[in-house]
Amino acid sequence: MTFTLLIYPYFKPSHKNSSFLFPPLGLGYIASSLREAGHEVDILDCTFLEKDVAHSRAIASGADVVGIYSMASMRDEALRFAGLLASRSELLMAGGPQPSSDPVPFLDDFDLAVIGEGEETILEVLQHLEDGSDLGSIKGIAYRRGRTGVSALSSRRGKRTLKDAGGEEVVATEPRPQHEDLDQMAFPARDLFPNEDYIHYWKRHFGKASTALITTRGCPFSCEFCSRSVFGISYRERSTENVLDEVEEALDLGYDHIHFADDVFTLNKDRVLDICQKIQDRGSSFGWECLGRVDSIDPTVALAMKEAGCERVLFGIESGSDYVLGLMKKKIKVEEAERAVLAARDAGLKTGAFFILCYPGETDDTVLETLRFATRLPLDYLSFTMPHPLPGTSLYERVKEKMASDAGSSDEVMVFDAEFSKRKMKFAVLKGEVQFEIRKRLGRGAPQVLGPFEALTDEIFRRMK
Repeated sequence: MTFTLLIYPYFKPSHKNSSFLFPPLGLGYIASSLREAGHEVDILDCTFLEKDVAHSRAIASGADVVGIYSMASMRDEALRFAGLLASRSELLMAGGPQPSSDPVPFLDDFDLAVIGEGEETILEVLQHLEDGSDLGSIKGIAYRRGRTGVSALSSRRGKRTLKDAGGEEVVATEPRPQHEDLDQMAFPARDLFPNEDYIHYWKRHFGKASTALITTRGCPFSCEFCSRSVFGISYRERSTENVLDEVEEALDLGYDHIHFADDVFTLNKDRVLDICQKIQDRGSSFGWECLGRVDSIDPTVALAMKEAGCERVLFGIESGSDYVLGLMKKKIKVEEAERAVLAARDAGLKTGAFFILCYPGETDDTVLETLRFATRLPLDYLSFTMPHPLPGTSLYERVKEKMASDAGSSDEVMVFDAEFSKRKMKFAVLKGEVQFEIRKRLGRGAPQVLGPFEALTDEIFRRMK
């Protein structure tokens, strides 16, 4: 039986205290799938580790198979782990959003990339190692035909892991069908996460112990900037009972707050109301928050959420311009966004929102329109980012010819060279953050300061190249 190590190559910056720091649920689901099939598995979550410690633990694990998660911002760390483990493990797999959307760059360092949901795929890969079956028959992977870097478990049984076709052709196998009945999936293997570290971090910085949980998979919308490489354009729900059973399992580990991390938790209003009612029926006591679409929050839903323990709802509004929302294919209007925020606030919920500034196709006027709108909403949390055209998105295809030559895998991943310079984008983000802080700190006195500040910084922004 093989021993598989799953690595989450995220290292928390010492100077940042994020309110969205959660264990890697995707790896937790894969670990549970391996366990159910009788395999030995462990998770190396690097969030609270120094790099040298994490690297040493990975090397010392002696794992037969190593799976490394990657999103765009983790690509360099994932490749670094692959370099360290290439000669020590028998099979290296890359998985997650980045390899799913763009597997080829990983195939020089990894033996294969898992594309899409990986719970069943990894079981078939391990079966391949056991019996030397045809790798090409496994759905949902990519690999280089002829790669001989795998000396593999199966080779010790007299079988070759990869057939040498005499070339370096990249093979992408047939897509794997998605899980339709999510209730049949085992809960994530939360015992393999460094729960004490997460609980200590959250209580120290935010006075509560929060962990993430997903009640659905996928999103039926097609926002231009959003990567859907793992779940695709789909929407699948878990039953209320199944969700609340997992909530109780998480609470038993010492957490007291749940972050429902679904892309569109509030999409199905009847389901949200059912979850809220069942929370109260069970007598469960925990705080929670969720991500919500502005066109699915009304006073009735917001009040039910509040009564069931919801503390905050976060909206992906993205722009204060209907024209730009159209470019983004968000399928919402600015008026709907304001109405949803007010409904949540009136129900007693805290509110947060995410905005993208300097989106391709924007003008100075639309950027300033977004800044004015965002910083005047009654929000408790506000995030501004620059546009990040990720591979596999429609936005990437639209602007890939204008990608900046220095675009990499840092926090400013995939910044493109378009209507706004990076310097001007950063100024817009800083301007928005300062305006938000002025409003929060000064309250009713904010307009007296915001007026002159906005006039000055609007002019500076317009003059910048």
